[in-house]
Amino acid sequence: MLDPRLLRSFVAIADAGHFTQAAERLGMTQSTISQQLGRLEDAAGHPLIDRHSRPVRLTVMGERLIGHARRILQLDEEAQTLLRDPAGTAAISIGLPEDLASPAMTEAFSSFAGHSSRTRIDVTTGLSRDLAARYRQGEFDVVIVKEARASADCRGSFPEPLGWFRAIDDAGEDAGPLPLVAFPAGGLYREAMFEQLEAEGRRWYVAFSGSSLQSVLAAVSAGLGVSLLRLR
Repeated sequence: MLDPRLLRSFVAIADAGHFTQAAERLGMTQSTISQQLGRLEDAAGHPLIDRHSRPVRLTVMGERLIGHARRILQLDEEAQTLLRDPAGTAAISIGLPEDLASPAMTEAFSSFAGHSSRTRIDVTTGLSRDLAARYRQGEFDVVIVKEARASADCRGSFPEPLGWFRAIDDAGEDAGPLPLVAFPAGGLYREAMFEQLEAEGRRWYVAFSGSSLQSVLAAVSAGLGVSLLRLR
């Protein structure tokens, strides 16, 4: 690999046409820039500058290399600029229930990130039970979960209003068991549905189970059953 420092001296000599002027542009002595050119020529295996011409000129191999040298130096500068930019280097990992990944939550993230371009927010959505387990395993810095009661490591909590939802054209007059649209076993809403219906003495069965809010909403809209969900 060609050393960018040597290429920079080579390009400076080619542009200036004189070793002295090239050295002044780079803030080094003439002997130093001459040595760097010599090291580059040793690495290339060919003379790159005709030292006997006045002003000095590129040799055939120098002409072949000069364009590539300029591109290498440009890429080197771009890489250094990129590494000096701290934007997005401080990651905050957040676990979030799918139904809370709303426009309002996104605006809150945007407001937080707006205080520093260094911050990158990595959001993972999923079921509360899974998010809580992964948080305690150290996968998240912050997690928002839904629990029947606040756990011991909770830093803040608020009640969540819930309501029953059914399809618009579902009259709900069937005297048979109530079809339910539910999240997988262990889901908070699922258990809450069962407990409420059992307390009311209602008969029920799970007609559809979906692992995402989108699938649950689609099933309710299609009339597959009713579900207990967060009121928006």
